[in-house]
Amino acid sequence: MVRVQSLTLVAASAALLAPAAPPAAPPPPGPGAGSQARTAFAEVREKPGDDAVTAEGLLARVRDCDPVSSARHRGDAGKPADVPVCRTPGAVFWKADLDIDCDGRPGPRCNRRTDPVFTASTAFAQSDGRPLDAARLPYIVVPSPGPAWDHRADGVTGGSVAAVIHRDRVRYAVVGDIGPRGVIGEGSYALAEELGIRPDPRGGGVPSGVTYIVFDGGRVDPVEDRRAAERAGERLARDFLRTPGP
Repeated sequence: MVRVQSLTLVAASAALLAPAAPPAAPPPPGPGAGSQARTAFAEVREKPGDDAVTAEGLLARVRDCDPVSSARHRGDAGKPADVPVCRTPGAVFWKADLDIDCDGRPGPRCNRRTDPVFTASTAFAQSDGRPLDAARLPYIVVPSPGPAWDHRADGVTGGSVAAVIHRDRVRYAVVGDIGPRGVIGEGSYALAEELGIRPDPRGGGVPSGVTYIVFDGGRVDPVEDRRAAERAGERLARDFLRTPGP
């Protein structure tokens, strides 16, 4: 009996002195847990910041027009003159159609066969003296100086940087060509393509719904440097959105 009690006491003492068992490991994550975490992280990263450039933000800044042109322009020859060129702090802008400009250096997409009014020149040239390539370079066209508006008076020239908006897309371009006096609303093949607009010079473009914003003090040199235009456009657009409106 004593023996049994002693063994019992020894066993009890050993149980008290034995180290505690480690806590059970948490169950492994389910098959979708990792992807859910990555998705949540991506959603946080992809949320636009307060200074993100959006079509909505830019359009809000150019909602009201303070005309800088003394008369309105036509979207196309023979159509009503109903497009004013407007001034707002930091930019001039207009809202018009987009006709396809395929002029400049000829190639598979822009040539005399694809464009019945093709001209193998542009008002502004590349750094090597050759015309711009409408199929590769996003650029816009401004009207020839006239009584209604002289773009030079507002600092607009070759290489001036513009934001062009169609629906929810914003793309950056340069001023690359000069068109007929009194007619406005034209962009290169490459610009139309980036905006999701059919770029065919024979029947492409859109009849309305395009906003052109040419920023003050922004110019790319050489004019054909597409990446420089994108970088400058993003910076100028952010500055423009921070600038108080009229």
